[in-house]
Amino acid sequence: MSRRRLTLIVPLLTVLAAAPVLAQQAGTVHERLTIGSELMGEEVHYSIYLPPDYETASRSYPIVYLLHGFGDDDTGWIQMGEVDRIVDGAIATGELPPMIIVMPDGGVTWYINSADGSVPWEDMFLQELMPHVENEYRVREGKRFRGVAGLSMGGWGALTLSMRHPELFAGAAAFSAGVFPDESVVEMEQDTFDWLLGQPLGAGLAGEARITDHFRAHSPHQLAATADLEQLISVRYWIDCGDDDFLSANNGVLHAQMLEREIPHEYRVRDGQHSWEYWRSGLVAGLEFVTESFR
Repeated sequence: MSRRRLTLIVPLLTVLAAAPVLAQQAGTVHERLTIGSELMGEEVHYSIYLPPDYETASRSYPIVYLLHGFGDDDTGWIQMGEVDRIVDGAIATGELPPMIIVMPDGGVTWYINSADGSVPWEDMFLQELMPHVENEYRVREGKRFRGVAGLSMGGWGALTLSMRHPELFAGAAAFSAGVFPDESVVEMEQDTFDWLLGQPLGAGLAGEARITDHFRAHSPHQLAATADLEQLISVRYWIDCGDDDFLSANNGVLHAQMLEREIPHEYRVRDGQHSWEYWRSGLVAGLEFVTESFR
């Protein structure tokens, strides 16, 4: 081969090799958007990811509600979780379908109404935030095109919302879910209970008094054991918790409960801790499972 032909071919191969990277489009992120909530009596924040072709296409999209952990806010999955970068890449490779991802600010509510009724977060989410988002953006209608996922406190939220409202969600993914069997709630140190679970369940409760009707109505362990089986199995469940995570044993108990009731689900234990590295590395697999009905 002549030197001239080689000189022409090498730059061409370089361009072709880079083409997939250059062709990958980026989605759009809007952080800290607000809606005025009459139920909460204040503005509620949320962030949103729109897929790469949202501005150029006329189609509607499926939607996933992605919930943050305790002490974080609606920007956590963007700033630390790098959700836009990860999902952009998975859409480009075909692992995930184009979708809208909404990340609401759940504070420390555990994504439920507080026991005293002062913070009706779950009601706000169902009656105000979801309708607002799904009217404001081009969202496909129906359970088949809606999923929910979350990490830690958001894992509890994804499970309890989908188990309590199975008519709304096709799938739920819980990463390192903050789930607590009854005995772990009963034995929890008072300061820890009040700090961690006091707002949604009632600060100051001690021992067996913590296992209230309100707790039973929202605990994923309780719901897995007592909720209507036909309704439960209408949702696809993905549970993923690291082997070195302090919540690993609790997730294992939930897995055993679901096996006992023959609730179909996928259970993953990977090498890792309660960390963003773990959640970032597992996000695509969990979303791929949740979004199977989207295709």
